[in-house]
Amino acid sequence: MDTLAQTSGRAAVFFDRDGIVNLSPGAGYVERWEDFHLQPEFVEALRIAARLGFAAVVVSNQRGVARGRMSAATVDEMHRRLREQLRAQGVDVLDILYCPHERDTCDCRKPQPGMLLRAAAQYGLDLARSWMVGDAESDVEAGRRAGCRTILVGGDAPTRADQRASNMADLQTRLAGWLAASPAGGN
Repeated sequence: MDTLAQTSGRAAVFFDRDGIVNLSPGAGYVERWEDFHLQPEFVEALRIAARLGFAAVVVSNQRGVARGRMSAATVDEMHRRLREQLRAQGVDVLDILYCPHERDTCDCRKPQPGMLLRAAAQYGLDLARSWMVGDAESDVEAGRRAGCRTILVGGDAPTRADQRASNMADLQTRLAGWLAASPAGGN
């Protein structure tokens, strides 16, 4: 495992964006705010994480920037509007990090753990007590490489995830139990 996991500090739940925070665009990209559809189950997952003392961070591959499908400014604006929507519902995230690069050109594109490691260093997060929630095996692998426990949402192929939820509604139902079994503690 190529991890630099912290051993003290606050635990976090890292959430993938497309497919977890918002409806998945399928094979394409969410290129405009009008195509960004927040999942209500994600909002409830944030409430659960906060109630149990976990910070929340969104980590997302956004290769569409490198491919010229959208600009970094467009992604930043979508994330600003996402945070406005979350705050209007009484929740928020600690940060939203994304990788704008092509595959294999950086250490931040999942399955690499760079975004999780960066958040841990910046915010003093304890990765060994943290979780990564995603809808792809690359999310699971990024979490494992960072030293987190992992949850895969959806799919039926074999996974290395510690837990699996069949869909976002199932995640919402089961998340509190999984997080409560690994208390956030710390600062």
